[in-house]
Amino acid sequence: MRRYFGRKLLVYGLTFLVAVTINWMIPRFMPGDPVQSMLARANVSQPAAVEAMRAHYTNLFGLDLPLWKQYGNFWAALFQGDLGTSIWLFPTPVTDVIMRAVPYTLALLIPAILLSWWAGNRFGAFAARRKWLDNTVLPIGYVLTATPYMWLAILLAWGLGIVAGVFPVSGGYSFAMRPNLSWEFVGDLALHWFLPFVSLFLVAFGGWAIGMRNMIIYELEADYSTYLSSLGAPQRLIRRYAFRNAVLPQITGLALQLGVLVAGALVTEIVFSYPGLGHLILQAIQNQDFFLLQGAFLFIVVGVLAANFIIDVVYVLVDPRTRTGMGGEAA
Repeated sequence: MRRYFGRKLLVYGLTFLVAVTINWMIPRFMPGDPVQSMLARANVSQPAAVEAMRAHYTNLFGLDLPLWKQYGNFWAALFQGDLGTSIWLFPTPVTDVIMRAVPYTLALLIPAILLSWWAGNRFGAFAARRKWLDNTVLPIGYVLTATPYMWLAILLAWGLGIVAGVFPVSGGYSFAMRPNLSWEFVGDLALHWFLPFVSLFLVAFGGWAIGMRNMIIYELEADYSTYLSSLGAPQRLIRRYAFRNAVLPQITGLALQLGVLVAGALVTEIVFSYPGLGHLILQAIQNQDFFLLQGAFLFIVVGVLAANFIIDVVYVLVDPRTRTGMGGEAA
């Protein structure tokens, strides 16, 4: 297991290096000048003052250095935990801006990922044993999994927010409220959270249900299921073994789908103006904030890699064959 996880850490380390390098390159190859955008918001009219401020801020952000030196300085600052200063919200550190947005994104992603995976697998396994459910309800899963996150978010905002007026369609909480620990504020947070969460949950739920339904049917037709049935084993025991074997590819699928789910969350946040990382990235692009864009993407990269590593650990713990294979390899 030590050798297995050592290889995994090496792969994740190389992936992190490449992803962060691309993350550093993207803003710098975008059109536009972030310092010029910053000066435009300052509304300075004297040409001499504009040039002096341009020179000062260009030097302050290190944008007057050669690209290779900017790249080296970026890694040096990163290892010190310094993500730079936001150009859009100057002089606020990028870390502070991101930390205000991260709780909103995590509050969407973690429940949506875990609940959709659990509920989708349970429903798919149940539908595989009920012909009427397989023919009537499960086709809805095909529609859900083929639905773009943005389109479903817009549809829910229009139907439940604008037409029905049940849920708010913008923001993380009402603008008339101040954050506090009262039940009134928590309830308001939940109302603003519900539609973005449902948008993510429904799309992911459909995919997991279809995948588990297909895997259960395959496992129930496998040789070991037929053999157990011929020995007189109860159907409940056979279905339990089938589910345990069918859930393993679903765990692997969860690792593969994490990036898609994160991207869907970012898009959904933009639709609802939900104050998470997706909305923050849009604001950083619009204001040409290199450092804020880098920091937001960096958090996403680290989060996805860490979640994939946790899933690898879970897979080893769940599947005894993996541990047996690693033991034989080490021997």
